[in-house]
Amino acid sequence: MTETDPLGSAPGPGPGATGSLAPVRVGYELVVPDQPAVSEAPSVAGAPGAQRPPEGGEARSTGGLVRQILRVFVEHKLAIVSLAFLVLIVLFCWVGPLVYHTNQTNQELALLNPENAPPGSTGKFPLGTTQTGFDVLGRLMYGGQASLTVGLLSALVATVVGVVYGAVAGFFGRWLDALMMRIVDVVLSIPVLFLLIALVTIFHSSEPLLIFVIAGVSWLVPARLVRGETLTLRTREYVQAVRAMGGRGGRIIGRHIIPNAVGTIVVFATFQVATSILILAALGFLGFGIPAPGTDWGTMLSNGVNAAGNGWWWELYPAGVLIILVVVAFNFIGDALRDALEVRTQRR
Repeated sequence: MTETDPLGSAPGPGPGATGSLAPVRVGYELVVPDQPAVSEAPSVAGAPGAQRPPEGGEARSTGGLVRQILRVFVEHKLAIVSLAFLVLIVLFCWVGPLVYHTNQTNQELALLNPENAPPGSTGKFPLGTTQTGFDVLGRLMYGGQASLTVGLLSALVATVVGVVYGAVAGFFGRWLDALMMRIVDVVLSIPVLFLLIALVTIFHSSEPLLIFVIAGVSWLVPARLVRGETLTLRTREYVQAVRAMGGRGGRIIGRHIIPNAVGTIVVFATFQVATSILILAALGFLGFGIPAPGTDWGTMLSNGVNAAGNGWWWELYPAGVLIILVVVAFNFIGDALRDALEVRTQRR
């Protein structure tokens, strides 16, 4: 028999006993001794019993960020309306000529007197005709193609050149940064409109020339913006770690600097499209736009000002209204993107 102590407790496990401690009866209560603490030492990956992180965590994190950006963007109702309006404008300019056929290359002698074809006077010309014998509605479509193409492509070229230029200057710093930024300051000191008129006058005006000329005076602003972002990003721990591991400057700029400045880049590109459309409209108004028989909204606006003095108002307002609406739409979208991509706004 096993002897018990006066309190009725069972003897503890002897030497070499394994397993959990046996419960002890004290009076009428059953008390379970505390279990030994489990060590919380970090497990080694691949060791037996080691816990692996859940797969797809990085993808879920990226998906959550995208959903957050979309949620903030959708909160801007004017941006959604502006985006829908731009889609309609693109369809109007590129799909419209496939449905509404007009001759925008040769003048139609029967239409040289616009007093006979104001808007709504006939079912054939909904917006009337110009004093040079062109249908205004068809002219708006082809003019919109030129204006949007020049605006989008010049903004794209200016953004790419400015981003690379500013990232290189800010990352390498020292004398290279000083030299590159002084070049930017010199070009910025030249009046933009004067430089544009001089370049278009020297060279034969064409759509590709206008794209590169407008981009040539627009890359300076993104260069300074990205340079400022790079000066901040190059001191971050992950950049310093890549440099310590032997990463080259080009790889660091392309894989770490530019992707982390994408918010500033996208917002600038959106605003730059609107600015490029306005610059092309100014050049077209002064007579340096798309050469005939082509046209753009600025050239139509210039011709409309001359025609408005004779009472032919339908040549002036359509192009002017479209320029204003498209520029305002891009500005609303840029505001929404700035809020959606701003980290401090996401954490508000």
